[in-house]
Amino acid sequence: MNEKMCGNDSFCIRDLGGTPLAIDIDCVTKHNPNYRTALWTGEYLQVTLMCIPVGGDIGAEVHCDTDQFLRIESGCGLAVMGPCKNKMTCRRKVDTNDAVIIPAGTWHNLINTGNIPLKIYSIYAPPHHPFGTVQRTKKEAQQAE
Repeated sequence: MNEKMCGNDSFCIRDLGGTPLAIDIDCVTKHNPNYRTALWTGEYLQVTLMCIPVGGDIGAEVHCDTDQFLRIESGCGLAVMGPCKNKMTCRRKVDTNDAVIIPAGTWHNLINTGNIPLKIYSIYAPPHHPFGTVQRTKKEAQQAE
């Protein structure tokens, strides 16, 4: 993806999995307008971009067989994690350039506590979402689950 801009200065972000990729991850993450966009889906790993609106969150969830890495590119929030949905006692304020590492089987949520959209990228190993996933809103993502 050498050319990041497509027509009228809008980004063309699509799943480029299966092929080698070198990309400005900060730039594409910050320009992703969707709640979730799969950027690269391979056999053993997946990279998705996320945009969490002001006051929004990912929602409490657990991935039983997937480790997850979150990197905050802009914005701030609260990461909560724990062994069960009602016991997410690990709480940490997160900001631009912070990372959150979530072991498989750990309940977690990321809440946007700032006044701008929270822009993150997420690495799943193994992949968690279908190749080419694009979900414009959290509601759309919940309907797909």
